[in-house]
This record gives sequence, C-alpha cells and structure tokens, in this order.
Amino acid sequence: MLVKVTSKNQITIPKKYADKLQGTKYLDVQYHDGALLLKPVQTYEADLETIRSKMEKLGLGAETVQDAINWSRSR
Repeated sequence: MLVKVTSKNQITIPKKYADKLQGTKYLDVQYHDGALLLKPVQTYEADLETIRSKMEKLGLGAETVQDAINWSRSR
C-alpha cells in the first residue's frame, strides 16, 4: 500500500492497519535494509507521587538518579 511522506516527514497509517493497533499510542521505529519497521509499544501511566515516595523511603534523591544516569552513559 502506498503512503505519502509529508513535508514534515509525517505519514498516515492506512485505516485497515491502524484498526489493528487499537489502544496503541506509541510505536517503536527501526530502520533495517531500506525498510521501516513499526512495532507497538505498551506504556503505562506513572504516579509521580508514588515514585517520589518510594525513592524517599529508599534514601534516593536527585543526586543518586544523576549518578545512575552518568554511570549508565559511561559504558
């Protein structure tokens, strides 16, 4: 099926395929051998207050999170 790429690099997924993605808000896009592969990604809502509460109970703060980010990026 032919789809047009707009000047803003957007495409419209044809209805017959979009209907198969009911409830999907995000797609993972991969480029492989000249083709784009779109895969649905399941997400969930996060309650930031609950997360902050758990972090506080564990003694984790902004500095700890930044240290973890720096560590993961150093590999």
